Amino acid sequence: MNAAAAARKTQSAERAENRRWLREQLNPYFFIAMKDEPEALGLLSRELGTLRHNRRLILADREKALIMAMVNQAGTLYDTLRRLQEREISYAMIAHSDDPIPGLDQNLEIQRFEFDRRSNEEILAGREVEVPAGIRRSVAAAVRQYYPDFDLADFDRLLRILWLNNENYVRISPPRRVAQVLRLHQEGNRRGGLYLDVEEMEESGAGHESRVFFAVGNPPQKDFLLQVMEVFNRLDLGVNRAYCLTISNGIHPYFLGTFYVRRRDGGVLEKGSELFCRLERELSNTQLLATRSHAYRDFVTTGLMSGEDATLTNAFIAFCHSNLAHNQPDRFGLDDVRGAFLAHPEIALQLARLFRTRFDPAVEERAAAYDKVLAETRREVAEYNTGHRYLDEVRRTIFRCCLTFITHTLKCNFFVLEKQALAFRLDPAYLAELGTDFTADLPPAMPFRVTFFYSRYGFGYHIGFSDIARGGWRTVICRTADDLVTNANTLFRENFVLAHTQHLKNKDIYEGGSKLVVALDASDLMREREREREMENWRLYKLQYGITGAFLDIFTTENGVAKHPAVVDYYREDEPIELGPDENMHDTMIETIARMSKRRGYMLGIGIMSSKKVGINHKEYGVTSTGVVKFAEITMAELGIDIRQDPFTVKFTGGPNGDVAGNAMRIMLERCPQAKIALILDGTAALCDPEGADHPELGRILLNQDLDAFDPAALHPGGFMLFRTGSRREGLRELFRRVTKSDTGLVDEWISLDEFSKEYGELAFTVPADLFIPAGGRPETIDKENWERFLLPDGTPSARAIVEGANSFITPAARIELQKKGIIVMRDASANKCGVISSSYEIIANLLLSEKEFLEHKERYVADVLRILEKRAGDEARLILRRRREQPGILCTEISDSLSTEINANYARLFRFFQGRPELSLQPLYRRAVLAHLPQIVVDEPRFRRRLARLPQKYLSAILAAEIGSSMVYQGDREAEFEDMIRLHLTRNFPAA
Repeated sequence: MNAAAAARKTQSAERAENRRWLREQLNPYFFIAMKDEPEALGLLSRELGTLRHNRRLILADREKALIMAMVNQAGTLYDTLRRLQEREISYAMIAHSDDPIPGLDQNLEIQRFEFDRRSNEEILAGREVEVPAGIRRSVAAAVRQYYPDFDLADFDRLLRILWLNNENYVRISPPRRVAQVLRLHQEGNRRGGLYLDVEEMEESGAGHESRVFFAVGNPPQKDFLLQVMEVFNRLDLGVNRAYCLTISNGIHPYFLGTFYVRRRDGGVLEKGSELFCRLERELSNTQLLATRSHAYRDFVTTGLMSGEDATLTNAFIAFCHSNLAHNQPDRFGLDDVRGAFLAHPEIALQLARLFRTRFDPAVEERAAAYDKVLAETRREVAEYNTGHRYLDEVRRTIFRCCLTFITHTLKCNFFVLEKQALAFRLDPAYLAELGTDFTADLPPAMPFRVTFFYSRYGFGYHIGFSDIARGGWRTVICRTADDLVTNANTLFRENFVLAHTQHLKNKDIYEGGSKLVVALDASDLMREREREREMENWRLYKLQYGITGAFLDIFTTENGVAKHPAVVDYYREDEPIELGPDENMHDTMIETIARMSKRRGYMLGIGIMSSKKVGINHKEYGVTSTGVVKFAEITMAELGIDIRQDPFTVKFTGGPNGDVAGNAMRIMLERCPQAKIALILDGTAALCDPEGADHPELGRILLNQDLDAFDPAALHPGGFMLFRTGSRREGLRELFRRVTKSDTGLVDEWISLDEFSKEYGELAFTVPADLFIPAGGRPETIDKENWERFLLPDGTPSARAIVEGANSFITPAARIELQKKGIIVMRDASANKCGVISSSYEIIANLLLSEKEFLEHKERYVADVLRILEKRAGDEARLILRRRREQPGILCTEISDSLSTEINANYARLFRFFQGRPELSLQPLYRRAVLAHLPQIVVDEPRFRRRLARLPQKYLSAILAAEIGSSMVYQGDREAEFEDMIRLHLTRNFPAA
């Protein structure tokens, strides 16, 4: 036999030996999962021996697939995932041999990755696709055999989703494996998008093996698998095999992972054991702990902190920064606050220990233990001293703020396992403890409640000024790191001012004012320009879904006490809190929040959220704009202009696709044929046209598209548009498009960022108009530093009247200065109050009508509500102007504030009265007042009218207080009422002889 033949025989024998060894050492399922990759298996059999000299063997490396064999060493998988963290993994398979590779001391590790995620659109487009009948039958049989509790009504939908995402996986996998994935997906859905379970497998020669199931709806993008593997490694759990799918359900991604793990100490991972509980908490915590955070990188991966304590530390940082920075941003910036905790992890851990002692439901004799740890923590904070006097004082203040946060939190969901955000309900007295150094820039009023929310992707507050409270949920999207820091600096003040304004605005309804404002960190998505908006929406929904779950964790009660056993509740009262849509709250999430509330048993059910399908959608019906335009009509009449007949000019901030601006433009186009809209500004573009935006072209995009969809060809000569979207780069310069309409046609030019920002920022101030309606834009756009820019070169204002459709667009100080220049300013608390009034009537409908009844009578009900809105807006606008004529020295905004103060004072006194006299609420005289508050359909229909007795007593008292309290001001005659009071006093105390 020649040498070549001998070599071939040797190689053939080696391949045969390698195949035999692989069959012995790898789980049989490995070969099933790899049967679609025969070339990779052949290469592995042929080249296995090369691993004696190389760290890894590439078995396949294609655009959408990577398969590697390597010597199993500590960190090999971690290193691979770090290199792949910028790629979206659709499928991952990890497998290990039972014994070392021949000739080595280490085992074989196989890593298989696929990068072929399907989009939501692809999944939605495949709704009619049918899975082959044979595959469907075999998988259905496996589901019935192995998972008898599976809800078969959802079988076809879940199987179709899996098929559309990864047809190959369904085809090559055994039916039981597919059934396992379907069951995992369903369990994840049942538990709100977060599910964990463990099964002990039969003992193998290498020790006990357990199967861990982990499902996450809308998981963190990119490096999530890396973070999960880090948890297993940190808990000394070796992952022997893993099969992970990331699919789309047509709305967002879904992670479905099965891990076969062994304790490195040889023990058993038993359900309910201490290790299993740690694994549950740490895997759950991956939804909260960002891998980009300093606490994760510096403390968790180094073993200094658990993942949970790092999350708590991040929440401490966010709370302290946002509470201290709004009045002293230079001293307590984000870097300053974060640096304090990062420099002293021992203090962070002591604060975490105090928090755990106060709220861990497993702590025995909590009061005594808490007092002891509290004394230790206070001493440690008070004695903090590094010899750097200024820095020490700053950091002591930060740590004291954190201590105040812990001692004033009344309940939280930190110890709830299946959570995707944290919620902390605080006693608002903590603000007084912080002191005026940190609250001087806030309105001089104490809230009824403050609730802090923290998520992996952002944080925010719900601030309410009464027990029954209503207000919108605004999410501010921070697309750059600078956006995040800037918004975090002012978020608490913005929220406080908006909630206080809402309280003034809510004077006509039974709910007091509140606001939920959250900052979303999307700063790391800028690199994904092609899919930035899609990924941003996924993150937005994850944040809002998580915060809703956290809200329900602490506010869903039974007999006044938080229902969830993991919530330690020091407040112990029901809290009826109503939310509404605001900035970046989409229709799908509105419906989701309502369903979650009903499913979880919150006291308001679907009434937690307004503007839903079983409700009154603000944008669809233009409820807020109904009041804004009514205020504009009455205000302009005061200036001698009938907007329904006379020509006039108006300028807007807020775009044609926005709720308030878009509907205000729609109403004006319908009612005001001679209106000239001289300026429109939104986040996508600016339009300035001295002859007014073309009505037909504007009507084409109204409530459908943003301003950048307006065709510049429809401009009049002298008009122009600035486009924020569609920018381009020339070298390092970013350029923006400016289009001008001349007598000869359109002129295109590209201007620098500086030029764009200067011109765009000046337009709202300098474009002349009779009326200005700020109906969009950031709060405090016009303030005490820049209000003079609103004056034209000759000193006259650029608008004669301002009707505020947006909240807090103008600061109180700026309002005063503008009114001194002769401008009539109708402030937000008056002019845009109709949105929240409409929401109040939506909740009344949810309380009095079934969902079917509401949908059957919706148009009639909404028509009644719109009539109420017109009346409420007209009553206040006319009263403000009447008092202005009676007392010319008083500003309109002062009158607005005094009306709110009068009505809210009436409400508070009346509410206490009726709460103390509940028997009065349905007596004929008082019943008339209740009916006067309600839509006419409730008054006219006996079956609805009879249901008034069903309303909670607190709600009946509140409705009576609201209707009587407001009518005393709007319809009251102060002189006549004073005379009546004197007569009654004389009759009682000076009887006739």
